[in-house]
Amino acid sequence: MPLSTLRNAFYNELRDVLSAEKQLLDALPKMSQMASSPELRKIFETHLEETEMQVERVENAFEETGKAAHAKKCVAMAGLIKEGESIMEEDADEAVMDALLIAAAQKIEHYEIATYGTLCTWAELLGYKNAKAALGKNIAEEEAADRKLTAISKKLNMAAKA
Repeated sequence: MPLSTLRNAFYNELRDVLSAEKQLLDALPKMSQMASSPELRKIFETHLEETEMQVERVENAFEETGKAAHAKKCVAMAGLIKEGESIMEEDADEAVMDALLIAAAQKIEHYEIATYGTLCTWAELLGYKNAKAALGKNIAEEEAADRKLTAISKKLNMAAKA
């Protein structure tokens, strides 16, 4: 599909973020399992539930494009997850591993925030009101997850520092 219109670009990016969210569905349980902090584990578990809803919202956002909801492999998310997996293979103290998991998770959140920000802007320009609302919910959840990770990092980073 040529990306000669913003509508085509929007559809292409929706396909990309659908893949990103589906990849994250596989990664979050692993991150949760590696976390030694019960609070961090809970953040990952809660975000897994949110991600399941985000996949549904992205799939619903396709409706206004008139095209099917087909994922296109998100290379960026694959790279971020691969980086996270390599971190989880490290021989690290539990507190340090928690700090590393937070860093990896925040990289993912920031990528998602940037992607949803773009998609929301484009949805508004294209008059895709339902997509804008659905994707707006997703970005709000990503921003909230990032804030939770920042808040817990203050405590967990101090434990890693010791």
